[in-house]
Amino acid sequence: MGTNQEHTIRSYDTELARLTAEIVRMGELAAAQIEAAIDVVERRDERAAMRVVDNDDAIDALEQETSHDVVTLLELRSPMARDLREVFAALRIAADIERIGDYAANVAKRSIPLSMTAPVAPARGLRRLSELAAAAVRKVLDAYRTRDAQKAHEVWDEDVRLDEAYSGLFRELLTYMMEDPRSITACTHLLFMAKNIERIGDHATNIAENVWFAVTGEPLQAPRKKGDETAQPVMPHLGNP
Repeated sequence: MGTNQEHTIRSYDTELARLTAEIVRMGELAAAQIEAAIDVVERRDERAAMRVVDNDDAIDALEQETSHDVVTLLELRSPMARDLREVFAALRIAADIERIGDYAANVAKRSIPLSMTAPVAPARGLRRLSELAAAAVRKVLDAYRTRDAQKAHEVWDEDVRLDEAYSGLFRELLTYMMEDPRSITACTHLLFMAKNIERIGDHATNIAENVWFAVTGEPLQAPRKKGDETAQPVMPHLGNP
């Protein structure tokens, strides 16, 4: 192997390692955003909520940097086989993390009008939902960092737990609205927030699929039960406020 080729491969490996670290850092910011969003919901703190929303700009900027770094990798070497899978997985994973940040910011935005309504008991269910989502994001980031296909598969498989928690909270919110029509406004905000968190879980499974494919070269196709039973809910009559 010639010196120039060795240098190119070393440069490529260095750039790939830097790209991976950049994406993991981006993902950690997104996971922190999820937790911060739930904190402002519970604290009913409008100013803190706006800080969470503003912090989403940092994730967006990192996603743009990642796209630039992918172009750099492609220029360094025309990657083949696994190398090509790594590069395109990085691009897709960065896009999923950017969407996770958006959903966390949406939760924070919704917390502002929610804080203007009377507190409702089902709001406590958001904490459990967000903990599952943040844990999934952190676990799949570790799978990506270590190229652990089995751990990625676990994240993909465990998404059913978040789906089931979302379905349970969905039903609880509908029941609460039927029992107390004065809670409809607050519960509607909570329904949208819960859906945003459930979508974060879906993006974590997207990342898991890309990690699996980058490592194995095979799509993740095993059947998985979805625990979300709210895709076509029958909306009850909520009565007059």
